[in-house]
Amino acid sequence: MPPDERVLCIPAAHLRAVGEFTDFRPADEAFRAALLDPTAFSYQPRSTCETDPTFLQLIPYVVLTCGDRVFHYRRGGSGTEARLRSKRSVGIGGHINDIDAGAADPFRAGMLRELAEEVDVVAASTEHFLGFLFDPGTPVGEVHLGVGSCRELDRPAVTPREAGIAECGFAPVAELLADRDQFETWSQLVLPAL
Repeated sequence: MPPDERVLCIPAAHLRAVGEFTDFRPADEAFRAALLDPTAFSYQPRSTCETDPTFLQLIPYVVLTCGDRVFHYRRGGSGTEARLRSKRSVGIGGHINDIDAGAADPFRAGMLRELAEEVDVVAASTEHFLGFLFDPGTPVGEVHLGVGSCRELDRPAVTPREAGIAECGFAPVAELLADRDQFETWSQLVLPAL
């Protein structure tokens, strides 16, 4: 991470005011609008907020599906988040940073940028909101808030663009659920919702 990278956050107090939860909170448009209120957004130094639970870094967590199959991968050793290396995942995404600030919807602009940086998707898709992910019981989870969405692809045409995405492919949800303990926490929480 660049030493001066500034990432999109909300105060943890904002989550408490809107309605605190843990684990997975399914799609609810009213809650989504309240929680992702742009007036609560700020860009904070990532180096500080990675260990400061008074701010929650907003992370898009995009799940790619094709029929009953889900794109999955193992996080490689070159990923920027050392606490997640070698874990399996079904989510694509990353930090929204201040280069996305000029967009009408900086969260969406950052989500699309992160998706394009991490994978090449050569398929038509439809998108829907899944819900929110929050796991304050772990050091990485207490400073990140996941915003889950699903892209339903018309064909399984996804290739990685980063070395941090290894051993990837599509598999049925039931197969991934059987290996649930190998996945990072957010994947464990979102898989049953699929």
